[in-house]
Amino acid sequence: MFKTITAISTPRGEGAIGIVRISGSDAFDILKKIFKLKVLTKSVDNLKNFSLNYGYIYDGERLIDEVLVAIMKKPNTFTKENMVEIQCHGGFLVTQKILEVTIKYGAILAEQGEFTKRAFLNGRISLEQAESIMDLIHSTSDRSMSNSISTLQGKLSEKISEIKTQLLDVISHVNVVIDYPEEGIDEPLPENLYQNLGFAKKSIESLLLTYQKGKKIKEGIKTAIIGKPNVGKSSILNALLKEERAIVTHIPGTTRDIIEENIHIHGISLKLIDTAGIRETDDIIEQMGIDKSMIALESADLVLFIVDLSREFETDERALLESLDVSKTIIVMNKSDLKLYLDLKLIQEKYKKVTISAIQENGLEQLEKTIYELILNEKIEAKMDDILIDNIRHKTALEKSLLGIKQVQETISNGFPLDLIAIDLKDAIDGLSEITGEITNEDILDNIFKKFCVGK
Repeated sequence: MFKTITAISTPRGEGAIGIVRISGSDAFDILKKIFKLKVLTKSVDNLKNFSLNYGYIYDGERLIDEVLVAIMKKPNTFTKENMVEIQCHGGFLVTQKILEVTIKYGAILAEQGEFTKRAFLNGRISLEQAESIMDLIHSTSDRSMSNSISTLQGKLSEKISEIKTQLLDVISHVNVVIDYPEEGIDEPLPENLYQNLGFAKKSIESLLLTYQKGKKIKEGIKTAIIGKPNVGKSSILNALLKEERAIVTHIPGTTRDIIEENIHIHGISLKLIDTAGIRETDDIIEQMGIDKSMIALESADLVLFIVDLSREFETDERALLESLDVSKTIIVMNKSDLKLYLDLKLIQEKYKKVTISAIQENGLEQLEKTIYELILNEKIEAKMDDILIDNIRHKTALEKSLLGIKQVQETISNGFPLDLIAIDLKDAIDGLSEITGEITNEDILDNIFKKFCVGK
């Protein structure tokens, strides 16, 4: 059905090994033309499935490299086609030469993501599983990796299949009533099937509720560290990073530009942004830094508002605090190692608060725990294998399906004809089928797989 494809599957450049991959009906024939086993008494035709074989790659009489070759026979391969992986010495030139010789003897160069696309088209994986492979490659934290693996293992597919089964039971009954009126089925939709609609609706709504959490885990949390000058913002950045990343002095206004660093807290990724201290100033350069601070504040997913326990709360400081979104703000009360002067009554109970000493590194574990629980709205001990939606395409398809179910329920309650119910039910089922790729179009497939590298 498809031509035999080939590609380099490891990053270009110098390295210990490189891998050239071949997939298709002619994979073994191409290998026979270019590969000679170290043990001359053996034949490529007799190599065992899933075996690793030592030998040499030749272009005619010219030796190219000493290699190991993996043999994988269909259908139990990634693409469900015959596959060969040539493990050669790393380096741009040697992998390129082996790629060229595979093309010379019958393969064509694979397009971006074509190996994974064939795995989907040949029924090896569903479409959302294919997408999860790319998500896994780009994972930036333990939690995002766990979510990608969960999808790759088919947990989302299983859930979608469960919902579809409930809806298929309903549409099957409706079609029987419409197509075979002579059967005398008086009840358009029995109570148990009406309950199916409710179960399906609730399941989809539950999946959609996970989208914001899944998106945060996948993309990371943009975290702005803000406050007045000299409250300890840079010290807190350094303490969380466990390294001296930002300059810390007793002079107010030391930080004049934003500093960005990434850290992991309990499996989630945070992009920490240390900002310039917010205050009135005549210094043009410092004001530019403050302007950047305000931009970072507006776009942040999480705000760590730092206050100094060793001094009184200032009026403009209080005004800035009151302007913040409570749902994404943590008040970090720093310098607990010094004498207390701050009137804690001025910080309202509605805010989440943590007391720390950045210099002595006290309270950092509680700060990390509070960050995790505010962002994900769950305890650290919560299970990490729950199904989370983090793909906008999946979210859109689920919303389409949910709309179809709601329209079915409205059609039934208004006593409209069964033909309309069947149309809305089909829309609901089609929305679910779009997620797994049972219904799709070439443009969507091209858009998904062009994000992959060549060789994957």
